[in-house]
Amino acid sequence: MAAELRGALIGCGFFAVNQMHAWRDIAGASIVAICDRDSERLRIVGDQFGITRRYTDAAALFAGERLDFVDIATTAPSHRPLVEMAARHGVPAICQKPFAPTLADAKAMAKVCSDAGVPLMVHENFRWQSPIQAVRAVLDSGEIGTPFFGRISFRSAYDVFSGQPYLATGKRFIIEDLGIHSLDIARFLLGDVSTITTRTARINPEIAGEDVATMLMDHKSGATSVVDCSYATKLATEPFPQTLVEIDGSGGTIRLEQDYRLTVTGRNGTAVSDVSPPLLPWASRPWHNIQESVVAIQKHWVDCLANGTEPATSGADNLRTLALVEAAYAGAASREPVQLDTLLR
Repeated sequence: MAAELRGALIGCGFFAVNQMHAWRDIAGASIVAICDRDSERLRIVGDQFGITRRYTDAAALFAGERLDFVDIATTAPSHRPLVEMAARHGVPAICQKPFAPTLADAKAMAKVCSDAGVPLMVHENFRWQSPIQAVRAVLDSGEIGTPFFGRISFRSAYDVFSGQPYLATGKRFIIEDLGIHSLDIARFLLGDVSTITTRTARINPEIAGEDVATMLMDHKSGATSVVDCSYATKLATEPFPQTLVEIDGSGGTIRLEQDYRLTVTGRNGTAVSDVSPPLLPWASRPWHNIQESVVAIQKHWVDCLANGTEPATSGADNLRTLALVEAAYAGAASREPVQLDTLLR
């Protein structure tokens, strides 16, 4: 039986607690050390999960531990130096999204890991939510034929700023923080994108960035999709944090609606099913769909390390999602369509 993989978590902030819970649920890997510059956050997470090996400096972590991987759950500006440090030590790395502050940084990070032969995965977990995986399974079955249109929608008035107040202060908000997930789902379901056209708005006057974004995309497959995101949409029933999906195909349709209702109309008629994610023992509503996806993506990482396969959301793959984010902002500023290939050269 293969030895359990030894991992370290770098960054003990808001979302990292979910990752720590998920590591406990996964066979074949465990977190043996944690690192954060904030000694109080380090103490809180260390005490909660019984991790005694604690570091306030990443260099000391790499020097002091024998690691099979690191899970980097810090903010984007620190990602490149930490990933490059992992590559120098030959340690595979998971990197939180957004992958990097700039596409140039992301390209450099993917290259340094590739050159070192070190696996790199971006923690882009929305595509791993069980309802999104259910949509993908229908597409793979051929039930609705060839997709020609899609809509990926995340519209809410949920107060995300109370838990993550820094989100209100950045010049970029919804595309970079949330839209990146929706854009990745669009790629996952309909393939890579050739052109994107974007419109944004700031409805909430108390924040610095955009809280509404609408993106029209041409996919290389020939399909067209609309990705729309809003944190300014008040509804009778708050859907947060559900992503709603519509796919039209040559032989039918898929509708992933509120409350995880999946309706498929295709060659075998119409079928309605409940694709609600499981409520894990440590999870809480309404976050449970995201929390469950953390387990799924981290299990995928362990399987990839064990089998020597490339992660679905590898650094190289995520360059295409990050390029969509950069293209969306460029297009919102110019109000013109943006070609993706020019950004990826």
